[in-house]
Amino acid sequence: MSTEATSTRYADIDLWPTADLVTGMVESHAEGFAAVRAAGPAIARAIDAMAARLGATGRMIYIGAGTSGRVGAQDAAELPPTFNWPYERAVTLMAGGQVALFQAVENAEDSTTAAPEGLDALKLTANDVVIGLGASGSTPYVIAGLTHARAKGALTIGIQNNPGGEIGRVAEIEILLDTGPEFLAGSTRMKAGTAQKVALNTISTGVMIKLGFVYKGLMVEMRPTNAKLRERAARMVAELTGADIDTCRKTLAVADYAIPLATVMLLRSLDRAAAQAALERAGGNLRKALA
Repeated sequence: MSTEATSTRYADIDLWPTADLVTGMVESHAEGFAAVRAAGPAIARAIDAMAARLGATGRMIYIGAGTSGRVGAQDAAELPPTFNWPYERAVTLMAGGQVALFQAVENAEDSTTAAPEGLDALKLTANDVVIGLGASGSTPYVIAGLTHARAKGALTIGIQNNPGGEIGRVAEIEILLDTGPEFLAGSTRMKAGTAQKVALNTISTGVMIKLGFVYKGLMVEMRPTNAKLRERAARMVAELTGADIDTCRKTLAVADYAIPLATVMLLRSLDRAAAQAALERAGGNLRKALA
């Protein structure tokens, strides 16, 4: 198992000067980026399949244990504020439950019943996407969850760092992030975790772009929930419409800080109701509403 192997290059790291330790670890993490790049075609297939499957009701459900589970939970938690993706459509199932996000729960990853039970509690549908993560590719919790989800008709994606792992075999789409031996043997919180983080960021952002949550490279569905983000929203609307910043602030206030709504109001000289109707006819897609 490559993720557990010992590298002769790092056999004496306890004797290395601190500067060399830092350089070595950073270089190791860079190998994680290379692994994600190599998995590009599989990641692209996953993005297209997810965008086609999710529609208006499908959920992104992340399943993992330990570091992999926490990486998945972070990706899920960031989708609502970044893209206004509904919280109930970004779900995390963590081996050991929510407490395991903050402290290790021993043996939780060995359960073959907890993930299927969690999916059943969510009333899984064929519109859902289940993403299972496990560096070794052999985590029983994740394998059982993916197997159950696939049997229920959900789209399943298995992300693993070990070639030949079961997680990739049981999923409909396998994403292999072949990161090899760790700087610290077996510590997959390092470059394996880095690769998973980069891959998930790429997948979820790609899906949001395909679903129309991004316009002209801007996070137009962002939730402006504080003063900093409200100013960012005003700058976005100003960039998209050419209006002065004060006009953009006032229009956003009328639009309850919905960036697409304010943009349509200004570019089409419409009141809120008419702009809202235009967006609804376009399925909420700003580009289509402005076409």
